[in-house]
Amino acid sequence: MPTQDEIFKVVQETLEDALGVDDDEVTMDATLQGDLGAESIDFLDILFRLEKGFDIKIPRGELFPENLASADSSFVQDGKVTESGIAQLREKMPHADVDKLAENPAVENIADLFTVRMMVSFLDQKLNG
Repeated sequence: MPTQDEIFKVVQETLEDALGVDDDEVTMDATLQGDLGAESIDFLDILFRLEKGFDIKIPRGELFPENLASADSSFVQDGKVTESGIAQLREKMPHADVDKLAENPAVENIADLFTVRMMVSFLDQKLNG
């Protein structure tokens, strides 16, 4: 059972290779898109690399849920994630800091849920259950 530090090291190396960023840029609080420049196509590459690095299978959409904002019209209203949308995010992404999004639920802030810490938490839960 790997420790969180060991998981972080593999995540860090994965993101360095996949995104061409430096190790000092890959901090626990770094956002994949905003801070590290990941694009949607990179998420699949990151997923495959993590599966290989940890020798596990990660079901599609489990680490990076897709189409979050377009899933349901009650999810977003007037450019903001609704309370039911926040509840759905908590359910789909228990490893993410949804409370932070709830404080400022603008749709464009959904991308900020995808942090290095979120990935490490997800993998810790997956590997160490």
